[in-house]
Amino acid sequence: MKKYMAFLVIAFGFYSCQQHSDTGSVTSKELKENKVFPYSFPEEKPNIQLSAAMERNYDMYTGVRPEWNELYTQFKYTELKGFDYNNGDGTISRRDPSKVIFENGKYYMWYTHRHTDSAPIGLKNAESATDKIPSADWDLADIYYATSKDGFTWEEQGVAIPRPKKPEIGWRSVTTSDILKWKGKYYLYYQGFSAAPGTNGGDNCPVAVSYADSPDGPWKAYKKEVIPNGAPGEWDQYSIHDPYPLIHNGKVYLYYKSDFGRDKEKGKGNVRMHGLAIADNPLGPFTKHPLNPLINSGHETTLFPFKEGVAAFSIRDGNESNTVQYAKDWVNFKIASTVELMPDAAGPYVADAFTNTKDGRGITWGISHYYIPHGDWKRNHVVLLRFDCDLSLDVDDKQMKKHHLRYEMDFLLEHSLNNSQKERIAKETEILKNKEL
Repeated sequence: MKKYMAFLVIAFGFYSCQQHSDTGSVTSKELKENKVFPYSFPEEKPNIQLSAAMERNYDMYTGVRPEWNELYTQFKYTELKGFDYNNGDGTISRRDPSKVIFENGKYYMWYTHRHTDSAPIGLKNAESATDKIPSADWDLADIYYATSKDGFTWEEQGVAIPRPKKPEIGWRSVTTSDILKWKGKYYLYYQGFSAAPGTNGGDNCPVAVSYADSPDGPWKAYKKEVIPNGAPGEWDQYSIHDPYPLIHNGKVYLYYKSDFGRDKEKGKGNVRMHGLAIADNPLGPFTKHPLNPLINSGHETTLFPFKEGVAAFSIRDGNESNTVQYAKDWVNFKIASTVELMPDAAGPYVADAFTNTKDGRGITWGISHYYIPHGDWKRNHVVLLRFDCDLSLDVDDKQMKKHHLRYEMDFLLEHSLNNSQKERIAKETEILKNKEL
C-alpha cells in the first residue's frame, strides 16, 4: 500500500509539472536545461528558442538595453550665442547647418542664410514672390559661415557662397550646404535654385559645388551640376536635396534626400527617402547606387562613420522616423535605436568624416535648426541650436541614456482635437445611443 501511494505521489508530481509546462509556467526541468528566458538579463544571446521580438533585440541593436546600446541617446539643446535674428521679425533666418569641422584652432560651420526685406509669403503664395520677397524660408538665400572656439559662442564671418548672376545655377538661391575635405582642399556642396520655391520649376535645385584651399575661402564655383536628377519616372527625377559627403573606401560617398510620390488628384503627399551617389573624386562623375533609395524614412541627411559602417538619422518622415539606423556595408540600413526629440537638419561634429576610417568613433554634438521658434508663421524664420548626445564609442554619459522623456501636460494638451474630429466623435456617440433605443 505504501509503495502504491508513493507511486501516486510521483505520478501526480509529474502530471503537475507537465500541466505547468503546457500552460506556459516554468518547470524545474526547463530551468535546469535553460530553455526559458532567465530573470537576470543576459548580455549575450542565449542558446534557446526566442520570439521574433527577442531575436531582433539581440540581432538589430548594439546593446539589448538602451543604456547598453551605443547608438541610443537622448538629445540636449543649447541656444547659440553670437547670432542676431532682428527680434524674430522673419527677415533674418539661418538654417540647414553643415557638418562641423575643426581647422586652424577653431570650429567651422556653413549654413543657409536669408536676410530679406520681409518674411516669406509661403509656398502657396509663391507666384507673388519677387526679387525682394521670398516665397519660402530658403528662398533668396546665400551660404554663410561662422567660427567658434568652444562650439557655443559663434562669430559670423559672412558670405561663403553668394548667389551667382543669372542664369548660372543657383542665381535665385543657394542652400543646404555641406563640407568635404579632400587631399588638402575643401569642397562645399549645395543646392542651386533658378526659380522661387513653390513656382513652376521652383523644385528643381541641382547639386552644385565650390572649392577652396582654405575653409575661409575664397571659393571657386565648379559651374556644373554635380549630381543630376533622375530620368523621368525615377524616384529622384525632381530633386536631389541635402547633399552630405563622407569618405569611405577611398571614395566620396555622397548621401542625399529626394521628395517623390506626390499625387494631388489622389490626395497623396510627398514621401522622403535617402539615396547614395559615389565618385572617385569630389567633382565627379558620381554614380548613383543601384539599390537607391537606401533609407526609407527621414527628412534631412545626417550620417557619421561608426565602427566599420555608417550610422544615419531618420528624422520626422516615414515609417521608420525617429530612429538611428546603421549600415555595416554603408548601403543596407537597419534600425539601431528608437529615440526622442531628434535634431532637425543636424550637422554634427564628425572628427573622422574624411579620414577613410574603418573604426568610426561616433558623435557627441553638433548644430541643428529649429523653425518658427515663436510659432508665428507670419514671421517665419529658422534659428540655429546646439545639440549634444552620446552616440560615441569613447563617451559613457549615463544621463544621455535615460529611457524616456516626460512631457508636461500643457504640451500634451496643445495637441488637442480639432472641430471636425470632435464632430465625428459626437456623431459616433449619437449612433451608439440610437442603437440602444
